[in-house]
Amino acid sequence: MTDLKLDIAFWNYDRTRALSEGKVRIPGVDAKFHSGSNVAEIFRGMVAEHRFDVAELGLTYFLRTFKEGESPFVAIPVFPVRAFRHSAIFVNANSGINKPEDLNGKTIGELALYSHDAGIVPKGMLMEKFGFKPETCRWLIGGLDWPLKPIDFVPHTHPANVKVVDAPSGKDLGSMLDAGEVDALISADPPKCILEHSPRVRRLFPDYKKVERDYYKRTGIFPIMHTVVIRRELLKEHPGIAEVVYKGFCDAKKAAEDRYRFGLIFNNMDTMFPWFSQLIEEDISVLGEDWWPYGIGANRKALESVLRYHTEQGITDRHFSIEDVFVPELLVS
Repeated sequence: MTDLKLDIAFWNYDRTRALSEGKVRIPGVDAKFHSGSNVAEIFRGMVAEHRFDVAELGLTYFLRTFKEGESPFVAIPVFPVRAFRHSAIFVNANSGINKPEDLNGKTIGELALYSHDAGIVPKGMLMEKFGFKPETCRWLIGGLDWPLKPIDFVPHTHPANVKVVDAPSGKDLGSMLDAGEVDALISADPPKCILEHSPRVRRLFPDYKKVERDYYKRTGIFPIMHTVVIRRELLKEHPGIAEVVYKGFCDAKKAAEDRYRFGLIFNNMDTMFPWFSQLIEEDISVLGEDWWPYGIGANRKALESVLRYHTEQGITDRHFSIEDVFVPELLVS
């Protein structure tokens, strides 16, 4: 029997590399793997250009593909990107922002689109704990100091009472933050001024590692940014394909985990970073032996929170449930 040919796209992650390098195979699938110079290219290739059968997709990008209650894609509970996002909030040192509550009423830049994956999560956390009100702010949407095509393949939804405009042509949000033209910036990627340690900018939470670990200890949530989706029509044509693709991603993640654990024997001397083994052991002590879990059971609380954030921030027109967005056969994973 001929293997099913599938085009599968994701960025170059340690947890997916065993698939793209051929060390892990998806049974019954003849896979061709694709990537891009940035993840937005992969998202565009899936949503707008229909180039892939299976692809990594930002969770908010995926939810924005729903029309009249249905998307052309269905998710499997694989999460190639997850990140604590207190560290994704940057402020100008002269903005008067000294604590989270001070963000209210300010001009805030945001990367790519209003409530991108690294935006919706910190906004949700700020709203829950610090009384943040996005409707009091003026929002500028744009790019940083590297080329990014306009995100024109998903709706740019936001509540009518939230003022959102595009950043001026030729301006990048990092430079605007450094110059004080925006008071704050929420971005998946740190701007150049932060990487170059400009004295005019800083993170809202300077000790973000401690803040993020405390957040996890308090909530049990390791925030999810991206998932993996499969074309709905493919699932209809090939019942059972979701389970085998899911297993392939799980096996690839396990290969990465095994490599790090084996590396502890030799103090991970294949890396250039001192204390890397200690970091692995610290993370496991906080997050558990399966520190990057796939499946619904281990991620239910994180998924429910981000789905709720979409409703609360006016990004989706309904409160999606986990059952609405993931394949039925993997709901017990």
